[in-house]
Amino acid sequence: MTNIFLVGFMGCGKSTIGKMLAQELGLQLVDMDAVIEEQQQMAISQIFATKGENAFREIEKDTLHILGKKEKLLIATGGGAPCFFDNMEWMNQYGITIYLKMSAKALAHRLMSLSEKARLSRPLLAGKTESELAEYIEKTLKIREPFYGKSRIVILTDDINPQTTVSRIMTALNMMQAAKKV
Repeated sequence: MTNIFLVGFMGCGKSTIGKMLAQELGLQLVDMDAVIEEQQQMAISQIFATKGENAFREIEKDTLHILGKKEKLLIATGGGAPCFFDNMEWMNQYGITIYLKMSAKALAHRLMSLSEKARLSRPLLAGKTESELAEYIEKTLKIREPFYGKSRIVILTDDINPQTTVSRIMTALNMMQAAKKV
């Protein structure tokens, strides 16, 4: 099986869905942000603070290219990864991209339910009220949607549980396989 790349806004369920889907497909789950933190020996928020977003995006691109050339991986990307350089096109070339699509309202609600510590660990969330967060997500999704929308599979996840999401992804993957045989 080719690699699978999960894309979507932070909080959309890439880690949760990724664990379940990797098990279902017999793939190894790799959280790209966790790999970056291990390589850089600092949290993503620290990388943003000390090196800046541009440096982080370069590190992210390099990590994506290294991971994407390995086999049998399910890679949960960072929320912004598809939107920089040619990352989305590259992922489509080297694997199957799956966009876990959620509305801004659902994302804001989910992210606000995180602990304060968890929100602080996400540099783009720190210090925002729920209304500020919803506004930020709405604005950011408008920018990111053209990139996310290039995914081969798009699954709407607002009102469904993780198991149903995985089931819908499996159906879409099976349909892709069947189409290749025709």
